[in-house]
Amino acid sequence: MTTQAQAIAPLNPNEHAPYYGRYTSLVPGSDILNALQRQAEDMESLRSLSDDEAAFRYAPDKWSVKQVIGHLIDAERIFAYRALRIARGDQTPIEGFEQDGYVLNGPFERISMPELMNEYVAVRTATISLFRHLAPEAWSRRGVASNNEVTVRALAYIIAGHELHHRQVLKEKYFPAMARTAAR
Repeated sequence: MTTQAQAIAPLNPNEHAPYYGRYTSLVPGSDILNALQRQAEDMESLRSLSDDEAAFRYAPDKWSVKQVIGHLIDAERIFAYRALRIARGDQTPIEGFEQDGYVLNGPFERISMPELMNEYVAVRTATISLFRHLAPEAWSRRGVASNNEVTVRALAYIIAGHELHHRQVLKEKYFPAMARTAAR
């Protein structure tokens, strides 16, 4: 029996707006379900951050680590919702969202780090389950989200690439600045 992962064709750049190439290009290989699962395992390392560490901002006008994780959770929910609608054949255009407003109005700062990571795991588990159970033909269905045509397959890659982008920012900007602050 072939697995769903083997049946998913590689992503073609014409399946999403050019802007999203900055995310989809970060995803290695073509086994998107395995990539999403590995990311969930990799994110577990953030669970060890204390609430004080997770409140860190590398600059006053930047999100805290908790807010970055909250943003990943919110964005994944939205992208997965878009994938669900398009996979089910819903051709109603899907509106965009303003990420800064979501973060500003999110509860992330008052949620403990273990609780926030539990929420991340729950969302990622639901996302993987959604994609794992799609019919092969659903992956190539197209719809409109944020005034751009997108496929279900592209949305899976966008979710994975968006997380990789933000984890890179954490690695390059947050964690070195956090270490410098702790050394003082």
